[in-house]
Amino acid sequence: MAENRAPQALDVLRDVFGYPAFRGAQAEIIAHVASGGDALVLMPTGGGKSLCFQIPALLRPGCAVVVSPLIALMQDQVDALTQLGVKAACLNSTLDWREAQAVEQAIFSGNLDLVYIAPERLLLERTLAMLDALDEAGKLSLFAIDEAHCVSQWGHDFRPEYLQLSALHERYPQVPRIALTATADQATRNEILQRLGLVSARVFLSSFDRPNIRYTVVEKDNAKKQLLSFLAGRKGQAGIVYCMSRKKVEETAEWLSAQGYPALSYHAGLPAQERAANQRRFLREEGLVMCATIAFGMGIDKPDVRFVAHLDLPKSIEAYYQETGRAGRDGESSEAWMAYGMQDVAFQHSRIAESGANEGQKILESQRLTALLAYCEAPRCRRQVLLNYFGEERQPCGNCDVCENPPELWDGTLAAQKALSAIFRTGMRFGVTHLTDVLRGKMNDKVSQWGHDKLPTFGVGQDLDEHAWKSVFRQLAAAGLVHVDMAEHGALQLTEAAREVLKGQRQVQLRRPPLKRKSSTATAPSRSSSRAPSSELSAADEALFQILRQWRADTAREQGVPAYVILHDKTLRELAEVRPTSHGMLSGIIGMGSAKIEHYGQDLLQLIRDES
Repeated sequence: MAENRAPQALDVLRDVFGYPAFRGAQAEIIAHVASGGDALVLMPTGGGKSLCFQIPALLRPGCAVVVSPLIALMQDQVDALTQLGVKAACLNSTLDWREAQAVEQAIFSGNLDLVYIAPERLLLERTLAMLDALDEAGKLSLFAIDEAHCVSQWGHDFRPEYLQLSALHERYPQVPRIALTATADQATRNEILQRLGLVSARVFLSSFDRPNIRYTVVEKDNAKKQLLSFLAGRKGQAGIVYCMSRKKVEETAEWLSAQGYPALSYHAGLPAQERAANQRRFLREEGLVMCATIAFGMGIDKPDVRFVAHLDLPKSIEAYYQETGRAGRDGESSEAWMAYGMQDVAFQHSRIAESGANEGQKILESQRLTALLAYCEAPRCRRQVLLNYFGEERQPCGNCDVCENPPELWDGTLAAQKALSAIFRTGMRFGVTHLTDVLRGKMNDKVSQWGHDKLPTFGVGQDLDEHAWKSVFRQLAAAGLVHVDMAEHGALQLTEAAREVLKGQRQVQLRRPPLKRKSSTATAPSRSSSRAPSSELSAADEALFQILRQWRADTAREQGVPAYVILHDKTLRELAEVRPTSHGMLSGIIGMGSAKIEHYGQDLLQLIRDES
């Protein structure tokens, strides 16, 4: 049955969506689901997950139900499908009763291919009664559970309503289900399969690699200046800056705006109306920076986010991957930049310790944090470390700061012993600054008050400067030899593993920190990474590309939709390069399906003629 459907699926891909061929496992997933099979799909952001349920929805009779937690984005997703000629609607709390009734009637009358619905709405008795009637009439084609990692009870995007979605399998056992997520480590995958009743589903695991994203991590010094340096040459580009606190989000947005980078705020403490308005502006306007807590970003479809910056350490390596994955969904060159320091480590350890999780979950969360610290301090390719966490092996990528400027390794066993001894002899009650003063033999009131100038470790570390000792302590924390206790104001404490190092039974390899440079150059973007993607065009093609972008902006404004819903930058760039002269030639441009050609073909051909 799957073989018979393959050509049909390809026809839909080309005619409706305007793509010439499937990518990766898309064809296999679509065939499996269209034939009635259940699936769990793990595919990176920008990998084409949506097609894996949208095409089966068009191949199977009836209406597909897409479960999504993203009420604020549903209408944009529906608008994008409508532009393609797909009959879609959303059913959520933003609709009044007349609008909701109209959607329900459209479902029953066979006038909808897909309906997007929030999990809490889906589980209402009224909605389930509607689905029962649809199922009995053979008009329920499939269930797509998007952002499936929301079912993970201790995950960073947990939604309690997702725990009840196993009811779909029990109530409609013959209707295929496809659960999708952009990221999930092995523990989360198992949790998704168990909690959604998908234990017999096929699991499709795509590569987690995002080759178009360049990864950079810097030691936090003056975070604002470092961020400003990173942003040099990026004015006019859309980006996201993540901060840990609401206060820092607002301060950063205000400061960036003053520096000439128009920025908005997004966090859970803002009034819902303001939050929604800012999100809408970010999606619909070009060149805005969104300063946000982790409350922002899940499911963001904006394809041209050129950078994601972290001013604070995320919760885990999985959260980091998900957040950085919001850059470059269009496949164009993008950046993931992060500044971190020991205070970040202390804060995250404190968050885990004070959470209401059971002991086993706290251990798991600590392991995930340790994996992120290891990524930050790794002396080898960042992409290798990141993908290894998800079970993938890779060669060095050549597209991260470590590959471009490999650090020097040195035998840090003696330095580690000195640092660990200083922690132990000062009673494991002090932070990095004080410990560094003790090791370097620096007298001050605090050292004198505690009598630490009398310790054997006082002054034994004068061979390293303050910058180098901070690096040593960070790497010891990343290696699991030191624990940072926020309850003791960031005090460093020895772990059980430190005993082997102190006894000389374990060698410690450390990376030598790069030479201290002025912040204006220390984090400056490389020439290739800072340029706008469109600079690859010739001067004449670039001029046409900008004219097409202006036409798209005007068209989007008239229709009240985000610009990318009309056409992606990649499509506009190809139009500028190829300069098609007929509707037939338009059909060969990526992203130009039949509905887009019908709606915009004449305008596009006229614009191209005028500039040729």
